[in-house]
Amino acid sequence: MMKESNGGVSDSVIRKVLISYFYVAIWIFLSFSVIVYNKYILDPKMYNWPFPISLTIIHMAFCSFLAFIVIHVFRFIELPSSMNGDLYVSSVVPIGALYSLSLWFSNSAYMYLSVSFIQMLKALMPVAVYSIGIMFKKETFNSSTMLNMLSISFGVAIAAYGEARFNVTGVSLQLAAVAFEATRLVLIQILLTSKGISLNPITSLYYVAPCCLAFLIVPWWFVEFPRLRSAASFQPDLVIFGTNSICAFALNLAVFLLVGKTSALTMNVAGVVKDWLLIAFSWSVIRDTITPLNLIGYGIAFLGVAFYNHAKLQALKVKEMQKKAQQQDEESGALLDGDKKSENQV
Repeated sequence: MMKESNGGVSDSVIRKVLISYFYVAIWIFLSFSVIVYNKYILDPKMYNWPFPISLTIIHMAFCSFLAFIVIHVFRFIELPSSMNGDLYVSSVVPIGALYSLSLWFSNSAYMYLSVSFIQMLKALMPVAVYSIGIMFKKETFNSSTMLNMLSISFGVAIAAYGEARFNVTGVSLQLAAVAFEATRLVLIQILLTSKGISLNPITSLYYVAPCCLAFLIVPWWFVEFPRLRSAASFQPDLVIFGTNSICAFALNLAVFLLVGKTSALTMNVAGVVKDWLLIAFSWSVIRDTITPLNLIGYGIAFLGVAFYNHAKLQALKVKEMQKKAQQQDEESGALLDGDKKSENQV
């Protein structure tokens, strides 16, 4: 028999809850580490290696190699059988191009903006996804949802107005990164999910990372390679870049575990916790200036994002209930048909 605690909750339930919290903690830690690590490497006042494309190329090369090892050597994960050359070119390549631009611009923003302010700007992601979803006809216009999107935008605008180290270049880069990432997420639904192809973070890296690497080589050759050649005396620390790349790959593994063992919504909620922790870390350890207007604006945006996630959850519950009801109706109809056939035979 299943043991129960004093409160009447079984040990297996408690164990599942604790495991879920463990996965959430790992994801928050790794996501937190990658963001702070990238900031440390790229910020002119810290490690001072202002080559965001090069850093992204290192990440993509490392992740491509490890994804290949995981899939083909250890065979932990199977590739989808429906993926072929034509589908790769028509679906994965556009997604890889957008991912390369998103990573390039988001990493570049660390050279100009504080970690806390970048997290505040990232609160615009639901707004971008919803707006681009409407453009591609994957979302339907809803006045209440649009009002919620406007409240998030209003909160971010207040936070930006109160930012002590506002930098136009940095803000432009981060907003562009949000736009490219939102477009990528919508295209995943159109080009892959709608065709019945589901990629987890590891298979996504296997397909997308090499493509992303190829796209990044072109701007790297013209933008950063001449500067790297002139700074040939610089010797990168293999420990720093190695551990940074390991963290980036481990984060993708953590996403795979978190979504697989809990849900995507859990990751969204955990992301809100991570954002607040990053803001607190940015203020207390990095000593970034956070103004009252920053907190008020982000608080408004945070409430808007929380309401958006809640509405999405309710919509998913309604959809699931409708699906179950339809299945029950089909089963009842099948039973009735069976009974009628039996009566006719008698």
